[in-house]
Amino acid sequence: MATAQDQSVLKKLKLTDYKVIIKGAGDLASGVAHRLLLAGFPIVMLELPRPLVVRRSVSFASAVFAGNVEVEGVKASLINDIPQIESCWSRGIIPVVVDPKGNLIREMKPYVLVDAVMAKRNSGTLITDAPLVIGLGPGFTAGEDVTAVVETKRGHDLGRVFYSGTAAADTGIPGSIGGYSAERLLRSPASGQFHPCKDIGESVQKGEKVAEVGNNSLLAPISGLIRGMLYPGLEVDKGMKVGDIDPRGKEVDWRTLSDKARSVGGGVLEAILHFLTV
Repeated sequence: MATAQDQSVLKKLKLTDYKVIIKGAGDLASGVAHRLLLAGFPIVMLELPRPLVVRRSVSFASAVFAGNVEVEGVKASLINDIPQIESCWSRGIIPVVVDPKGNLIREMKPYVLVDAVMAKRNSGTLITDAPLVIGLGPGFTAGEDVTAVVETKRGHDLGRVFYSGTAAADTGIPGSIGGYSAERLLRSPASGQFHPCKDIGESVQKGEKVAEVGNNSLLAPISGLIRGMLYPGLEVDKGMKVGDIDPRGKEVDWRTLSDKARSVGGGVLEAILHFLTV
C-alpha cells in the first residue's frame, strides 16, 4: 500500500496539465483515447464531417453522426465551439470536433498530438506541431516528422514504440484472424451511395447479401459476424473498404475495443510517460 509520502510524490505529476489532441476518431484512435482518458489525460479528438468509420460501434467518430456515443463506459460528444471542451472535460467526456484541417491544434497548443488518421502516410503532421508528436503505423519516421511511432501491424511488435526509425511498411494485407486475412474485408463493388442490409453484430453466411451500392449487391466473402460496417448513405468508391467480417462468429464481442486497439493505446501511453519522466 502506498504511503502518504508516496501519494504526495505521485500527485506532483498532474496529467490534467498535459492536453492531448488526437487526429482521427476511428477504432484505433478510440482505443488510444480510451486508455489515455482513464489514465487521467484530457483528450480532444478531431474528425471529418462524414467520417468513413467501419468499426463504428467502438469508435468515438460515431459522435459525428449520433451526437453522443459511449464505448466501454467512456462517453464522447460532438461539440461546436471551444468553450464546450472544458465542460466536457469536467464531466469526464471526450469532446469530438469536426476539424479536417486541424485548426484546433494551433489554437489549443496541446502538449501531445497523436496522428491516428491511419492514412498509411503522413498527411501533414509535423514534429513541431506539439512538444510531443506521436504517429500510428506506417508513414512516419521517429525523430524526423514525429517524436515517436507506435506499431499497428498485428504480430510480435504490435504496440511497440519506436523512438527512432519507422513502423513496419504497409503491405496492403490485413492481419490474419481465424485463418482469414484479406477475405475478412468487405469492399464496395462500385462507386455510389452505400446502403447496408446487415448491421454490426449480425451473423452472415458466405454468399449472403450484406449491402448495396447503387444497383450493385455486396455479398459476404466468408461466414462469420459483421464486426464493422459504414454508416448508411455515405458515398464510397469502388474497391473501398466498407465493412469487415470476423470469422470467429458469436464468440466475438463487437461492443468492446479490440485487442489491437488496446495494444496501440498502451504504446501511446508508454511514449507519453517516457517523455514526461526523462
